[in-house]
Amino acid sequence: MVAVVAVGGAIGASARYGASLIWPTAPGTFPTTMLLVNVIGCAVMGVFMVILTEARTPHRLLRPFFGTGVLGGFTTFSTYAVDIERLVQSGHAGTGLAYLGLTLLAALAAVWSAAWATRRVVVWRRP
Repeated sequence: MVAVVAVGGAIGASARYGASLIWPTAPGTFPTTMLLVNVIGCAVMGVFMVILTEARTPHRLLRPFFGTGVLGGFTTFSTYAVDIERLVQSGHAGTGLAYLGLTLLAALAAVWSAAWATRRVVVWRRP
């Protein structure tokens, strides 16, 4: 189980790192890339959990691999917290506060709306 989570986490963290290299954030500016990473990860989690709990009976290692590993490594609370701290310390407290609130609201909205939409598709596809 630990190995499955570790492999998934390495994949997810590598994808997040790749996103930060492709779309870097300049110091003191709004961390759009990490906001998008977290929102996309939450949306995928909403879809994934509905499919796992309501539509399919997956292999017992799929949830720890993908949910805990890949998505846990892809989304990031630590970078979120560090980005806020850096913004505040560099005199951009307003931007840090906006990032704090927007990430929270957007992530919750993403997981909820993705789960809601996936449930509608699952119900629609059932005979």
